Amino acid sequence: MSSKDILIEWAKRLQSLAQAGLTYGKDKFDLERYQEIRDVSAEMMAWKSDTPLKKVKSLFCNEVGYQTPKIATRAAIFKNQKILLVQENDGSWSIPGGWCEVNLSVKENCIKEAKEESGMDIKVEKVIALHDLSKHSSKDYPYGVLEVFFLCKPKEGHFEKNTETIDSKYFGIDELPKMSSDKGSEEQALMCFKALNDPLWITHFE
Repeated sequence: MSSKDILIEWAKRLQSLAQAGLTYGKDKFDLERYQEIRDVSAEMMAWKSDTPLKKVKSLFCNEVGYQTPKIATRAAIFKNQKILLVQENDGSWSIPGGWCEVNLSVKENCIKEAKEESGMDIKVEKVIALHDLSKHSSKDYPYGVLEVFFLCKPKEGHFEKNTETIDSKYFGIDELPKMSSDKGSEEQALMCFKALNDPLWITHFE
């Protein structure tokens, strides 16, 4: 692990401990100390990521309660042995998906995100994998992320350019384009192909 990774991990651990202390602590002096620890963790993250402290606090220190990972869904939509990918604004391609809404189940969220990003209505068939994003992305997040990959079939719909994606297209296993490192990587797309062609596929989890 690099020194950058270590510092970020320390900052994340301090933030998690401070958030739990602010949630369950009773003594007012302890609460002040937990808040100071949280502020220090945000300063560490801001310094290491060269991000304004105010922005770091809004992303890193804006939750209450015991800290848990955020959840995102990915819809592996297949047609004729090809997977439907969407193109991000930076030109890379990804598996349609996004953060889970608080009022939706993971399945409902998968359907919503697929519609918003690819224009397709889908049928969700099974869970392919539960992935810890930190094990599959080079990007450092100030919080844990759990990605849920679903095997899906298209029903109907068509792509419309939107604020998040600029194109969509089906790709065969030997045609995969340059893919995003944190929104469904090439490695994860290949895993989805394996799940498609294995009737006895067992959900992969970490």
